[in-house]
Amino acid sequence: WSSDVCSSDLDEAPLFASAVLRCHRRVSVTTILYDIMSAMHVRRFWVSGIVLAGAIALLPFSFHAERHLETATRVEGSQAETVRQELANRFRSPFVDRVVLVIRGLPPAGSEQGGQALETIVTGLRDQPGVSGVVSYLDSRDPIFLGRGGGTFVLVGLMSTDGPVESLVPKLHQLASSLENQLRGRYPAVKLELTGEIPLNFDIRKASADDVQRGESLVIPATLALLLVAFGSLMAALIPLAVGQLAIATTLAITGLLAQRWHLSILVQNLATMLGLGLGIDYALLMVSRFREAISAGNDGPAASVIAARQAGRTLLISASTVAIGFLALLTVPISEIRSIGIAGFLVAGMSVLLTNTLVPTLLALLGPRINLGRLPFTPKLDAQRAARTGKRWRQWGKVIVAHPWLALFVAGTPLLLLAWQIRRLDTSVPRGDWLPEAAESVRALHSLRQMDREGVVESLRIIVELPTDSIAQTDAGWNVLDRVTKHLASDPRCGRVISITTIAESNRSSLRDLSRETRRTFLSSDGKAALLEVLPASSVSLRDQVNWVRELRKTGALVLTGVPGATLLVGGIPALNADYETIISDRFPSVMALIVGGTLLALLCGFRSIFVALKAIALNLFSVAASFGALVFVFQNGHGSSFLGVPEG
Repeated sequence: WSSDVCSSDLDEAPLFASAVLRCHRRVSVTTILYDIMSAMHVRRFWVSGIVLAGAIALLPFSFHAERHLETATRVEGSQAETVRQELANRFRSPFVDRVVLVIRGLPPAGSEQGGQALETIVTGLRDQPGVSGVVSYLDSRDPIFLGRGGGTFVLVGLMSTDGPVESLVPKLHQLASSLENQLRGRYPAVKLELTGEIPLNFDIRKASADDVQRGESLVIPATLALLLVAFGSLMAALIPLAVGQLAIATTLAITGLLAQRWHLSILVQNLATMLGLGLGIDYALLMVSRFREAISAGNDGPAASVIAARQAGRTLLISASTVAIGFLALLTVPISEIRSIGIAGFLVAGMSVLLTNTLVPTLLALLGPRINLGRLPFTPKLDAQRAARTGKRWRQWGKVIVAHPWLALFVAGTPLLLLAWQIRRLDTSVPRGDWLPEAAESVRALHSLRQMDREGVVESLRIIVELPTDSIAQTDAGWNVLDRVTKHLASDPRCGRVISITTIAESNRSSLRDLSRETRRTFLSSDGKAALLEVLPASSVSLRDQVNWVRELRKTGALVLTGVPGATLLVGGIPALNADYETIISDRFPSVMALIVGGTLLALLCGFRSIFVALKAIALNLFSVAASFGALVFVFQNGHGSSFLGVPEG
């Protein structure tokens, strides 16, 4: 709590509650905060007990929170998501969610031995729980399954009734490994690897989570060492670390419970860990520092805890409110990943300030002078004189800065300004080049598909064409429209192959009635008025070109492609998802920034009661954010020093 308000009344810790009441009429802006803090002080053991009991009750849910978190990206209300919902509900396709099993090291799929080995694999896949459909060379004898240089692949549809569909990926890995071992006796070079949107997301997110855990294992000991140097006491150093860890655990537990109802991304783990360590340690560090200074001034434990809460509590509430406002603004973006970041950030900030303003003061009051337990040898004891000397050194530094303001602005501001200037070149589009982690199995399998010239199977456009009246399944007019659209797309140089109900019937030299039920469900809606076209991009088409192609098709529209008034065309698939993602980020950025700046300004005005201080804080924050983005451009986008971080340029 600020020391400049009613300080004469608040110097006596036992009279803190009554002092707050006496200040009530003089300081109306912060009355509510003081009343809350006064009530918490009077009933601090009850309040702390309730908070601690709640945290302990949540802890078991934090251990397996990742089971309910998703690796897939969902852009709510987007055309790509609409296509997915149409395939699930209207088509009832078994391949709404799918993976690609890449097979190398077997005889050609068209040979007798290769066919037998492929039959073994397909049978094992169909018996696997969660597998809703399997398509291979054995079903259609389509040359699309015969890759260049040997090898083949199997399309595997997934449908999970117990948790997100990503939870099936580890089980499929186990099955692939088992089938591989089963065939290795006859074919030593056999290799079965999973890829596709779901395995790629799963492996990338897992690699990211593993990196965060490795980073945490390094950061925590380093942070403990720094806190030991700063405090010179093991007890004082452990409290901020414990608060950070407890904030992370409670956040993960709450998000794990929320994920059972809403789509939340696995990125929650990453953000909760990084931000929880930062905010939890930072907030508790300030509270412990103020408490030790009060103890060194001769106050007992309860009095020192009240002084620490008075000096630090209000500052922490203002800080947490500004952080929470920034993350809450992200909830307006209809992207599952962005909203997950917003929820996780809001919860981490809230839990950090709650724990610091309830549990920490109570614990400090009980510890009293024992806060210095575990004092390191050769570390001078913190007393009133040493605390005064430390404060004097910082005051002297402040006087130097104030005496030479323009020099300080030039020295500190010039490098930041140069970095902030780089933000004008920030590129938020899909990265070019091969930026995926090489160690992931899904990435290796994707490279195998690329060598087979079948990479487009993973990156296909999923286009739904719907006619207003004619049934594609029952009228020649509808069938001819679909055939015309198929041939138009196939004639585009960016297209490697178009698969639709018409091409399948033509390649099999059969009628629609002769096709399997699984094929009809995949490519034709139940009412026969809508059909799916799988458009596989040519191997030479980059991700950026695929995104541009999606936008071009949407701009062209159904009327031009079909020639039928009232017809509709929806474009989905990974390229469409990337296009929708970029569009949403670009369109929502101004409104999100306005919400963050406006909300932060309001919080700072309530906290500091000064328009100049609030505007200055916002300006400096925007400046630092711009410099941070500029550093990202300079290092990761332009490649200056990125090799030291193991990241390729661009």
